[in-house]
Amino acid sequence: MKRGLLSLLILSFWVGAATVNAEELVVYSGRSDKFVKPVVKAFTAKTGIKVILHTGSSTALLNKLKLEGERTRADLYISNDAGNLQKGSDLKLFLAMDEKSVADIPADYRAADNSWVGLSARARVLVVNSKDKSVANIKSVFELADPKLKGKLAITHSSNESYIAGTTVYLRARDEKTVKQWLVGMKNNVEGSVYNKHSKIVKAVATGRKSIGLVNHYYIYRHLAKKPNAAIKIVLPDQGKNDIGVAWNVAGAAIVKYSAKQKAAQQFIEFMVSETGQKLFAEVNMEYPTRPGVSAAKNVPPRSSYKVANVPMRDLGKYRDATLDIIESVGMP
Repeated sequence: MKRGLLSLLILSFWVGAATVNAEELVVYSGRSDKFVKPVVKAFTAKTGIKVILHTGSSTALLNKLKLEGERTRADLYISNDAGNLQKGSDLKLFLAMDEKSVADIPADYRAADNSWVGLSARARVLVVNSKDKSVANIKSVFELADPKLKGKLAITHSSNESYIAGTTVYLRARDEKTVKQWLVGMKNNVEGSVYNKHSKIVKAVATGRKSIGLVNHYYIYRHLAKKPNAAIKIVLPDQGKNDIGVAWNVAGAAIVKYSAKQKAAQQFIEFMVSETGQKLFAEVNMEYPTRPGVSAAKNVPPRSSYKVANVPMRDLGKYRDATLDIIESVGMP
């Protein structure tokens, strides 16, 4: 009896030890689980390393990392916005990665010191009601300030991370006076009514409640995937010879400086920027892979088919506070 009890205790010890020592990564993720889980599942199947996702707002999770400091349990941080990634880098919260591990991602889509890397990109585009002739010829985001769009325009609230990032791109590509006038014009046109989700903007335009909206490209393609006959079309804005091009933003990842599992975290980064990881992102979320040579989803226009604003993604963090000051000075809802 005693020998059986001793054997049971020894077995329990080893099972417990195996559980404690099992490789496991904790990720603070500012992306919806449905976009990250397919990549996590494939990574775990390949390496045996488990990944636990703590999902929330990218900004809130970055603030959580800052407050926790050395006490954090997070090994990696994923953001849906380059601005937050660069802010985290500026706060010295991330570990600079070996350049070889992220060299396949263009320099404009990662931090100067490689403390974060972009994983997937989205384009800031116009969704237009295809039956409304009054908006048929709009070709620039700056035309959204035209008084003729009063009551017809749909935008998100100004604290939306994509809204902030897009405004930063316009500020870097144009000038403060132009962007401020644009914000004032849009504020007048929305008449205090804004949306909390891009998907709601697309739906409002598709049903004719609004005529035009400013959104990330993939929301349009997701809507069309479900309703292929919807009365909407995508406009890639600012494509003229002297125009700035489409504003881009990237979702990306960083290794937390205080992680005790930096080797495993590095493996996860390398998997996410690999061809396999990048293809998974493209298939699931209809965004653009940041790795050259990996195609976007078949319905999404190729990156090479249109002009993109020449603004490095790290600028979205560097000039984020200045953008917020301008947005607040206008009183955008």
